[in-house]
Amino acid sequence: MSKDGVFQNIRVYWLAFVVYWGIVLFGYDTGIAGGVVAQDYFKSQFGLAGSGQQSVKKANDVNSNVVSVLQAGAFFGALGSAPLSAAVGRKWSLFLFTIVFSVGAILQTVAGGSRGLGYIYGGRVVAGLGIGAISAVAPAFVSECSPKDVRGRITGLFQIMVAIGVMLSYFINLGISLHIKAGYAVWRIPFGFQLVLAGLMAFGLLTITESPRWLASKGRIDDAIVSLSYLRHRSADDPAIRAEMAEIEAAIEEEREARRGLGWKEAFFGKGNFIRFVIAVVIFILQQWSGQNSVGYYAPQIFSSIGYTGTSNSLLASGIYGIVKVVATAIFVFFLADTLGRKLSLFISGMGMGILFFIIGALLKTFPPPKNAGGNPPPASKAMAAMLYIYVLMYSLGWGPIPWVYVADIFPTRTRHYGLAVASASQWLFNFVVAKVTPTLETDLGYKLFLMFGTINIGGMAVFSLLIPETKGRSLEEMDIIFGSVQEDRRRADIAAQERALGMAALETTSERSVDEKV
Repeated sequence: MSKDGVFQNIRVYWLAFVVYWGIVLFGYDTGIAGGVVAQDYFKSQFGLAGSGQQSVKKANDVNSNVVSVLQAGAFFGALGSAPLSAAVGRKWSLFLFTIVFSVGAILQTVAGGSRGLGYIYGGRVVAGLGIGAISAVAPAFVSECSPKDVRGRITGLFQIMVAIGVMLSYFINLGISLHIKAGYAVWRIPFGFQLVLAGLMAFGLLTITESPRWLASKGRIDDAIVSLSYLRHRSADDPAIRAEMAEIEAAIEEEREARRGLGWKEAFFGKGNFIRFVIAVVIFILQQWSGQNSVGYYAPQIFSSIGYTGTSNSLLASGIYGIVKVVATAIFVFFLADTLGRKLSLFISGMGMGILFFIIGALLKTFPPPKNAGGNPPPASKAMAAMLYIYVLMYSLGWGPIPWVYVADIFPTRTRHYGLAVASASQWLFNFVVAKVTPTLETDLGYKLFLMFGTINIGGMAVFSLLIPETKGRSLEEMDIIFGSVQEDRRRADIAAQERALGMAALETTSERSVDEKV
């Protein structure tokens, strides 16, 4: 098969699949809790059953706590990931974070009887530490290993894996609802399944190579060339490998020269860096307030609020929502991510989501679902569910996958782990806020909740997408030029110098081989 054929980047896709399997953990863990706490047996075992105002408030509090403490742990995990990732590399730091996640999963699974909600809360926090760190390191790892012509597609696998994890959680909860009505298995099976996913992640990490950009940043140039040639399916002496390695080395050398003797302050406030951190934080604040996480975490409750009463009805509607999200995200990532560009995708997505939320809010206000209705949902409820399914299509078109792709794009190698850590921490912080307040907002605001999210989608997210620079088709090293860290003519001169140096090194190696052969 031609080197430029279909399987040219097969090793990069495998690396992305393994690394982003950790993101299935992310999606599964965020989606599972809302369904578990909606189960009647869970409510009765943990004192949440009842219909009075106090019971509703207590159920909302526990509901939001079980869901949101994961995000609280993830916030600190994301912040703490950078030093370890920089010191031991992307691969082994992910392995360690997977072990941390597994400890948290065990604590959640053993809850029950004398081991009350405290075990679930504690387990969710510990699992969150692992998940937050994985969410920070994984995009940097994949971005550093991906060729620029398909980087958007490969990095966008992140959101596909999130969607797969969430979908799995919905259907496991649905299966429990239909087939297991009582017993500790109601929560032990959903929480215990996390260990299966974590085990697959740990074994998969043993089959992949380290990031060539991280190796180069540590001065391990020979190892970096070996890793890069392996990922690109080419010989180490291939001109394309030498050219890409020269670009990587030129960027790293410039960063070292510019930051020699300077600490973390320069990483955040150096020339062209601060604006990147601002964009990374704001893009995730907006993503969290898009409404998708409120629907995703509390899908059974949201579908109940629009007329899908009964646990199984609401869980089935949630499962369909999960399927739509996976399919829509996959279509966008594989066919549109590197066609539409980042800005246009974000703009269309933000406008579409906002319009659909306004439609849902108007329908819910005009045709409120009947109280205590059972069986077949009324037509207005079906229409609102259809709008939610179309909404997740629009989310998957841009604001689902693109923020992770965009943030992984814009940071230079030397500061990428800091950039991804801050971005992930921002994402998890506001993820926590949204998860914590959604049950109360859903109870207190009703239809106004959808109008609030619609306003944020159009007034915040669509407008923001018009203000940021386009990164489609640009190499990671070109981002320094886009953000003004280095002049274009200086970068070209540095690349040429590195190419000459690598060419001389290759020539010397060839000469040494010839001498050895003659001897």
